[in-house]
Amino acid sequence: MSQVFQMYKIGYYVNPGFTIVLHKKDELLLRSIQSFFGGIGNLKVLPNIVQYRVFSLKDLDIILNHFDNYPLITKKHTDFLLFKEALALIKNKEHLTIEGFNKIIALKSSMNLGLPEVLKESFPDILGRKIEPFDLPSVLNPY
Repeated sequence: MSQVFQMYKIGYYVNPGFTIVLHKKDELLLRSIQSFFGGIGNLKVLPNIVQYRVFSLKDLDIILNHFDNYPLITKKHTDFLLFKEALALIKNKEHLTIEGFNKIIALKSSMNLGLPEVLKESFPDILGRKIEPFDLPSVLNPY
């Protein structure tokens, strides 16, 4: 989840997103990834980096389906599972309640980047899950 913003009903809203950030020299690679996913999302080109970003819930389903069919074989797989769980809460409109929002904050705090400082200060009692260490398979099958 890339961002959490303030809003009216519960004080915040959730803006889930999938982002890949690379050095600007790899812009063509990100354009290829965007094309692979059917042109969804957008590229944001900054002076030294390029970001491929997907925010639409419909488009995020395309990303989720891909990684369900072709799981990541890295520690990012754990983040993917947490992100998928958060999206399920959003689709069920649970993020519109304090309880559901707190679940999403706890999921975000469990991801590799954790919570931004402003959310840590706003939600000091929210604890992330204990994440089991990810073990790479001893044999990787490229097929």
